[in-house]
Amino acid sequence: MKLKFPLKFSYLLFALLFLTNLSAQIFVPVKWSSRVEKGSNNEVTLVMEGKIEEGWHVYSQFTPEDGPLPIVIDYKNQKGNYTLIGKTSESKTHREFNKDFGVDEVFFEEIVVLKQKIKVLNTSLAKINAAVDYQVCKDRCVNDTKDFTFDVPKMSVEKSEAPAGANSTAAVVDSTANLQESVLPDTIKKTEVKATENPGNSKSGQKKEKQSLWTIFIGTLLAGFLSTITPCVFPMIPMTVSFFIKQSGTKAKGKFNAFFYGFCIIAIYVLISLPFHIFESLNPDMFSEISTNVYLNLFFFVIFVVFAISFFGAFEITMPNWLASKADNASNSGGLFGIFFMALTLIIVSFSCTGPALGLVLGSVLSTDGGATILTIAMLGFGLGLAFPFIGLALFPGLMTNLPKSGGWLNTVKVVFGFIELALAFKFISNADLVLDTHLLEREVFLAIWIAIFGLLALYLFGKISLPHDSKQDHISVGRMLLGLVSLAFTIYMIPGLWGAPLKLISAFPPPPNYSESPEGVGATSGPSASGTKEVLPPGAVYGPHHIVSFEDYATGLAYAKKVNKPVFLDFTGKACVNCRKTENNVWSDPRVLEILKNDVVLISLFCDLRIELPENEKFISKSTGSAITNVGQKWSEFERERYQSNARPYYVLLDLNENSLNEPMAYEPDVEVYYKWLKESVSRFKK
Repeated sequence: MKLKFPLKFSYLLFALLFLTNLSAQIFVPVKWSSRVEKGSNNEVTLVMEGKIEEGWHVYSQFTPEDGPLPIVIDYKNQKGNYTLIGKTSESKTHREFNKDFGVDEVFFEEIVVLKQKIKVLNTSLAKINAAVDYQVCKDRCVNDTKDFTFDVPKMSVEKSEAPAGANSTAAVVDSTANLQESVLPDTIKKTEVKATENPGNSKSGQKKEKQSLWTIFIGTLLAGFLSTITPCVFPMIPMTVSFFIKQSGTKAKGKFNAFFYGFCIIAIYVLISLPFHIFESLNPDMFSEISTNVYLNLFFFVIFVVFAISFFGAFEITMPNWLASKADNASNSGGLFGIFFMALTLIIVSFSCTGPALGLVLGSVLSTDGGATILTIAMLGFGLGLAFPFIGLALFPGLMTNLPKSGGWLNTVKVVFGFIELALAFKFISNADLVLDTHLLEREVFLAIWIAIFGLLALYLFGKISLPHDSKQDHISVGRMLLGLVSLAFTIYMIPGLWGAPLKLISAFPPPPNYSESPEGVGATSGPSASGTKEVLPPGAVYGPHHIVSFEDYATGLAYAKKVNKPVFLDFTGKACVNCRKTENNVWSDPRVLEILKNDVVLISLFCDLRIELPENEKFISKSTGSAITNVGQKWSEFERERYQSNARPYYVLLDLNENSLNEPMAYEPDVEVYYKWLKESVSRFKK
C-alpha cells in the first residue's frame, strides 16, 4: 500500500528536513586508513593515514600549548608485546600564527600521515590496537577519536645476530583497519547532508598564503635595503657603481656590468638557501622540528644577543681574512667571472653589518616552519634589497649626486639595528620557555624587558646616552628626533600591557595573556579576584569568559537553572577551539549580549576536547561510532552527537527547563547582530 501526500505537504516536509540538516550535521572531514609496513629484526611500522576534506585542517602533535588541540596517539596492549622505537613521525605540516591564541599553530592540510616504528617482543602477537584523538577545523571545529586495529605479520624467533628478515621479502601488509570509517547511527544516516563545500574558504586560504608570501618577501626586501645604510656597505655603493661605469669602456657596458654585479649579489643569497631544499627532501619534518626545538631557539637567542652587542660597538664580527683575500684575488680575473667574485667579496667584507640582519632573516624564517621555499623567497628578498642601490644607481647614475655623505648617522643606524636585534632575541627565548612551560619569562617580564629596550632606544635617539663609536654632536637631526618619538610612543603603548591590555599591534611577540603572573592584569580592577569580597559562586560553578558564572557539568547546571527559573544556554566549546575564542572575544563582549549571558540565562560550557580521564565506571562505548569513550571531552562530544546530531564546535543551544530547544541551535556566528537577535528571541520565548 502506497501513502500519498498532498503536494504542499511534501514541500513543507522537505523544507523541514532541509532546515534541520542545516543546523545539525555530523561532520566527518577526515577519512582514515591504516597499514603495517614490515621491516627487519622483528620490527614493523604502523601507518595511520587520513585524507582531509578541502578547507579543513588537523592539528599536529607538535602544535604549541595554549593553542589548538594537538593529536594524541594512544598505543594500547604494549606491555610484554611490543615497544615503541622513537616518536611518532608526521608528514609535512604547515605553521601559521593564530592571534586568538597568540601561538604559532602547526597543522596538516589535505593529508595527515602518522608513522610509528615498533619492535615486536611477543612473536605470537596477532593484533595491535591504537587510537588517535584529534581536532579538525574549518569554519568550526570537530574533535574525534579514531580506533585502529593492526594485523601483525608473523614474526620469526631470532636465533642469531643475523637480521631476522634476511631471507624474506619486506612486504607491505594491509590491515583489516584499512579505510575504516566512523559508523553513524541509522537516524543520522537518513538525514545526513554532506558538508557544503565552501569555495570561498579555499580561495581565502590561498589568498592568505599568498599574502603571507608577499609579507615575507617585502619584509626581507626591506631588511636587505636597510642593510645598505650601514657603515660597511653604504660607502661602497658610489665607489662600486663609479668603477663599473668608468672602467668598462662604454656607458652601456658599464651599466650592464653594474647590473650583473647586483644580480650576482642576489644569486649568492639565493644559493645559500638551496641546501635546505635537499635537507627538506630527506626529512620533510625538518622545519617543524627546527621551529619547535628548544635548544635551537636558545641558540638563536644567544646569536641575536651577540649580534646586538656587536652592533652596539663592543666588537666586530667578521669573516676569516683568508676567505676575503681569496675572493678578492679571484675578482681580478676579469669578465663576468671576476664580477661574481667582486660581489662575493662585498658580501664577505660587509658581514659585520649584514650578518646580524641576515641572521634575523634566517632565524625568523627557520623558526616559523615555513619550508625551504619560504626560505628561498626570504633570501631572494634580502639579496634584492641589498643589490637594489647598486642596480638602481647603475641605471640612473645621475642620482648619485643626491646621496647623503657618509658620517656618524651610519653608526646611529647600526645601533638602532642593535636595539631591535636585542628585542627580537627575547622572542626566541620566550618560545623555549613556552615549550618547557617553566614560566621563567612570563608576559609581564617579557613586556618589562621590551619596555626597557625601546625606552633606552628613545633615550639614545634623543642624545641622552652615547655608545663607543658615536660622533660628538651638539644637536640631533630632525629624522633622528622623529625616530626617537616613534620609539618613545611605542614604549608608552606597551606599558598598559602590564595591566592586562591586549597590545594587538605586537600580539605575535609576547607570551599569551594566560601565560602570566596575573592573568587578569597587574592591579586588575575587575574580575573575581579584584576585590576583597569575592562573589559567592553556586555549588559546581566557575567563572567563564568575561567573568560569567558558568557550569562545566550538564546535570549540575540544569539543576541550578531550574532552581533560579532561567533558560539553559548550552555551549559546546573547547579549550583549543579558535572560533569559540573568537565568539567569546568579539561577540560575547558586546554589552547587549553580555547582559543576557550574565543575567537572563544559565551558561553551561561543555568542553569537548578535555582529555581528563573518566572514572572506570563512567567509561562506555559510543552507540554512534563504536569507539571507547574514556575521557571528559569524548563524553560531551558524544552527548552533542547523540542529542543534537552535531559534532561542530562552537555549537550553541538554548533550552527550557524541560530540555526542549527554544530556537534553532546556532553554530559559529561572528555577526553580533545576528547572535544578539537569536539570544533575545530565545529568552523571550522562555518568558512567554
